[in-house]
Amino acid sequence: MSFQPRYASSESPDPVEAVAQFAAQIGHDDVETILFFCSPDYDLEVLGRELKNTFSCPCIGCTSSGHIGTEGFQHSGLLGLGLSSGFHARAFIIHPLLEYTSIITDIAETIRRDSEERPNLHRFGLLLVDGLSMAEERLVANLYQQIGNVPLIGGSAGDDLRFEKSFIYDGDGHFISDAAVFAVIETSSPVATFKIQHFVPSDVELVITEADAEKRLIMEINGEPAAQMYAESLGLAVDELTPTVFSRNPLVLSFGDEPYVRSIQKMNDDLSLTCYCAIEEGLIVSIGKAEDPIQTFSQAFEKVHETIPNPAVIIGCDCILRRLQFEKEGLEQQIGEIMVQNRVVGFSTYGEQYNGLHVNQTFTGVAIGG
Repeated sequence: MSFQPRYASSESPDPVEAVAQFAAQIGHDDVETILFFCSPDYDLEVLGRELKNTFSCPCIGCTSSGHIGTEGFQHSGLLGLGLSSGFHARAFIIHPLLEYTSIITDIAETIRRDSEERPNLHRFGLLLVDGLSMAEERLVANLYQQIGNVPLIGGSAGDDLRFEKSFIYDGDGHFISDAAVFAVIETSSPVATFKIQHFVPSDVELVITEADAEKRLIMEINGEPAAQMYAESLGLAVDELTPTVFSRNPLVLSFGDEPYVRSIQKMNDDLSLTCYCAIEEGLIVSIGKAEDPIQTFSQAFEKVHETIPNPAVIIGCDCILRRLQFEKEGLEQQIGEIMVQNRVVGFSTYGEQYNGLHVNQTFTGVAIGG
């Protein structure tokens, strides 16, 4: 029997009405798992209560900075997906995030046991984490290391670019911060995880000579104040550095042949740079060089189709910095159409997870076969 996902969305600002519309579209008969993303503008206490009272199956979700669904980019409301019979999700709440070590040990043990009991199923991990916690790097690295042979994607919850508070749904009627939900989803359908970005390393290489990984700060590059050296490498003066310059010229790390983007958030008064991701002292990075986002996106999905010829759905975590760039360059509609054609359901994130790494300006996804 082929897998048919149940899509649902509501633009209603009323949480009771939004959940009622969402539930009517998904139906209850054989839905095993609900995956959802919601606007932070909702009364989350009411929204959480309605989700708990409406659905008996696991509900996995978070607040976002916009979502992706059957109409492309959606800027508000509630949007999601119902996974029907043939899917089994086990969701683990990690809260508070400082206590992740002991919680991850228990998670890994449960996953090992499940893998031994059901060795013939395909599995992937989905991690949704408080996007303002600054805890993603350590969390995803430890999680991926301990869970063994389970591919992992994820996204950091948002709050519509307010950068005040983002929330994870705890599965029991409440939205909480300083938390993550890690869901391991089992299915007989084939799955393939992947990542997409349209930046590649340039010839301009820089050495991080002083950094504070915990605070995501770069103090020095090549022994000089970080902002000064970064500006010089672009042929700019320090006072010409703007958010647009940062978004178009991110730093890129290479692990083997794979590039990973590290985006700069802002310049500070002391000429240090605050990043959206931790960068450690001693690393060699390059200034990212942009490729055509439309072409890169289309080609990446073509490659996914070589592994999963006709995905029933692709769950996607797409960086908010990408969407802001698409809006600025008038590409939002075209990118949205590519997502619709490829049956993407997901959200705009404050950062993405891919296996053991936390990255930026990236789309991470999992394609699920029909």
